[in-house]
Amino acid sequence: MTQPTPAIVTQGAVRRLPRMPLLLLCVAYVLPGFLGRQPWKSADMSAYGYMAELARGGTQWLSPQMMGLPPEVDALLPYWLGAWAMQWAPPWIASDFAARIPFVLLLTLTLVASWYASYYLARNPQAQPVAFAFGGEAQPTDYARAMADGSLLALIACLGLAQLSHETTPALAQLCFTALTFFAFTALPYRRLIPALCAVLGLTGLTLSGAPVISALLGSGSILIYLLDRSPESGSQRTKLWWAAGVAVLGGLLDLMASGLNLWQWRIELPEASWAEWRSMGRLLLWFTWPAWPLALWTLWRWRHQLIQGAPSRHLSLPLLFSGVPVAATLSTASADRSLLLALPALAALAAFALPTLKRSVAALIDWFTLLFFSGCALIIWVIWIALQTGVPSQPAANVARLAPGFEHSFSLFAFLIAIAATLAWAWLVKWRVGRHRAAIWKSLVLPAGGAVLCFLLLMTLWLPLLDFARSYAPLVQRTMIVLGPTDCVDVHGLSRGHIAALRFHGKLLARPAGSNLGCLWLIVDKDSLATLPASVNLSQWSLQSNMRHPSDRDEDLLIYKRKSATPG
Repeated sequence: MTQPTPAIVTQGAVRRLPRMPLLLLCVAYVLPGFLGRQPWKSADMSAYGYMAELARGGTQWLSPQMMGLPPEVDALLPYWLGAWAMQWAPPWIASDFAARIPFVLLLTLTLVASWYASYYLARNPQAQPVAFAFGGEAQPTDYARAMADGSLLALIACLGLAQLSHETTPALAQLCFTALTFFAFTALPYRRLIPALCAVLGLTGLTLSGAPVISALLGSGSILIYLLDRSPESGSQRTKLWWAAGVAVLGGLLDLMASGLNLWQWRIELPEASWAEWRSMGRLLLWFTWPAWPLALWTLWRWRHQLIQGAPSRHLSLPLLFSGVPVAATLSTASADRSLLLALPALAALAAFALPTLKRSVAALIDWFTLLFFSGCALIIWVIWIALQTGVPSQPAANVARLAPGFEHSFSLFAFLIAIAATLAWAWLVKWRVGRHRAAIWKSLVLPAGGAVLCFLLLMTLWLPLLDFARSYAPLVQRTMIVLGPTDCVDVHGLSRGHIAALRFHGKLLARPAGSNLGCLWLIVDKDSLATLPASVNLSQWSLQSNMRHPSDRDEDLLIYKRKSATPG
């Protein structure tokens, strides 16, 4: 006999995950990536550059530019948020940290919206567990809360979330507004005002963050699923039509706004028909969404009867839509990882619905693999840090010196104590997980989430000076300033947006396009654009002074020229 739902869950299995540990886990995940670091190359630094231009009034708010260059992502709202934060922050707050404050809130809002989206999906009667003949099955609210806890743990555990969600780029804004839209349509059958506000905010935010196509697809697809929903709590057909009309009007207004702001841009770039290209794409899909994707596939298999019989259930169709659209964008755009980022909240929600159907042997396999993987990663981080501090073992220290020549390590007592506390917390978590106590359905995702937070926290404490050295433009600009000496402007040619922003942020230099004849004494040229330099300047008026290379990136070379005459020609 086929059960109406594959979930067989007792009331004892949906006991509440303690709120304080869950809150501390989220705090330990959100804050470290935004505190104490330099802007990283290249998207993070480039986005900061546009925010700084807006904040100082150097460009138009509806068409931000930096040295005449528009942003690589046709977004507005993320740059506005950073610029407003820089303008409103008191003088004693560093400008780059002030720009990150709104993005801390965006990541926090992403986690909150993802939890509530999964909660309302689990409230769907078709998602509820089987009712027992003599009672004892999980209560709807408790079951939904436990599933939401599991979904949040799955989201935090996703390996691809860590870096991109801690950068001040349009990608994080798109992630947040995708999660808000996801929540809006999952809660629509149960609430009215808050989902309506979140739908307007989410779809508008996606459009202004450079994703008008995704906004249109998610909005139209979600309202279609709502119209086809036959569950009693979805409301009358008249109510559905009113909602459909409202979403249609909002979509039309957003389309007009996107056209007026020139946010519609053709960015389709199909992958090459080569094995190497598809293998690279496959690797990205596998590691970026781990461990959510295998659990999501298991969910689709175990709940397949609700997919193929009649209209698909809302708790499956909505996550499929909100993960399928970003995956399609991943396969058809150049920024594959940033497009795939938007699928993570929905994939985590799908992964949560695998938990009530997992066998004990599969859960044990997840625990052991997670324990070995993250414990091994944490051990490597500690060993390399100890080698940098003491020189023992010698090989890791030698490898760092070879890969990052010129890096000088330092000791931070505060970072060391945080890392020790995180490691001890991991040890306690492992002990708790293998202990004998009542099982909860979110139990299998505690170690993946805890391990992801542990390794990210260790990287952002013990390895932060090394990461800043390797991933920021600061070492390159500092070496460049030694050659330039006291100066306040440079001509540049072929430099990326990140380079231009770094020269202003780290070197306090005003960068001008080569050939502008503004009298700058120095000219900085990207080595890869050397062939086009004669079309911009008369090379007979310049002499090559230095070939400057980023200490940790052999492919990043800048040529520094000095004007032979103080008078521009």
